[in-house]
Amino acid sequence: MVSGLINENPIVYEIKERRDVRAYSSNTDELSVDAIDQLEVKLNICSAHHIRDIKDPEHPYSLEQLKVLTEDSVEVDDTKSRVRVTFTPTVEHCSMATIIGLCVRVKLMRSLPSRYKIDIRVAPGTHATEAAVTKQLNDKERVAAALENPNLVEMVDECLSPSFE
Repeated sequence: MVSGLINENPIVYEIKERRDVRAYSSNTDELSVDAIDQLEVKLNICSAHHIRDIKDPEHPYSLEQLKVLTEDSVEVDDTKSRVRVTFTPTVEHCSMATIIGLCVRVKLMRSLPSRYKIDIRVAPGTHATEAAVTKQLNDKERVAAALENPNLVEMVDECLSPSFE
């Protein structure tokens, strides 16, 4: 992935048991607008086809395995169509924090209905430049510019590609 690791020996945690999100859906009509409750969206967002399996840019582990993302780090307000994800970098000076946040944003943009406003944040007190990274991740023009960079898009796509472990 990336040479010159910032965190050479990250703590790797056990991942949570996978739950079938479809079991929580009450509506089988794909075209209808069904309210999504907090649990359903958390399960959906944190499920295998959303953000829990995004790979870390530096390590062969998922963001869930590194506790960068947890179910508790996802807040959902379906009535206002808002999703907030707060992630925790593994080290205070993580140079990959912006890439991690960009990966989360891109995965949610590709996965959620377009009615959702996505807010990505660095957990308070967990990164040396948390305010700057959070501002950058929520600036539409900066995100659009980043996604025009072929090298960044390649790195994001690599982090989002499924692992077959």
